[in-house]
Amino acid sequence: MQSLCDMIRDRAVAYNLWYDAESDQSVAWKNERQKMRKGQQTRQDIIRKAAPIFNQHGYEGAALSDLMKATGLEKGGIYRHFESKQQLAAEAFDYAWELAVDRRFAGTPEIPNTVDRLKQLVRNFEDRRSGLVPGGCPLLNTAIDSDDGNPQLREKARRALSSWLESLQSIIEEGQERGEIRRDIDSSELATLIISTLEGSLMLSRLQRKEDACALACDHLEEHLETSVRANKSRSRVKK
Repeated sequence: MQSLCDMIRDRAVAYNLWYDAESDQSVAWKNERQKMRKGQQTRQDIIRKAAPIFNQHGYEGAALSDLMKATGLEKGGIYRHFESKQQLAAEAFDYAWELAVDRRFAGTPEIPNTVDRLKQLVRNFEDRRSGLVPGGCPLLNTAIDSDDGNPQLREKARRALSSWLESLQSIIEEGQERGEIRRDIDSSELATLIISTLEGSLMLSRLQRKEDACALACDHLEEHLETSVRANKSRSRVKK
């Protein structure tokens, strides 16, 4: 069967028309790229609309009917872009977690002092929750949801946690090298303390349906960072 380009060429030759094969091929490639871009946009739109469903209801609770309603697509329209529900859930988690990380680290690169940077991270956890995927922290939700048997999602959550821990450890170790954070602080233990305190307080706040636990945890961490983590030399410079 002839391709579209071949048909156009043959007709042009038959009618003694000038034919620019290179130009015609360029048009064909342009149309193909446009189709690819449209498909990618549709794929990202599905992920964006599916993320709240997985984050609020979990993997098992995310019904196909809810996904179809949210995306406006039939089953075939959804799974034309994804191999399985598992793949869609995994990419929905990636999307939700990326949003959460962006919020939690917002404004920190501009802060020169590492202790102040950590304090901003803590404050962001409480203050910058608008604009996140509805349903709360995707890391906490996915860790709980996948605990009893969803190894792919559990691995996603584990990697996300490891990345967050490593980011905090990097800040802490930078602060130690610059004399801003006490040398006797274990960077791994401090990073674990910060994350476990924040995530634990979020769980309590959700169960109690009030923000007291999260606010208390953030206040305590900020005080701990200032009084027990900041190096004495750095503390004296801050007071000046």
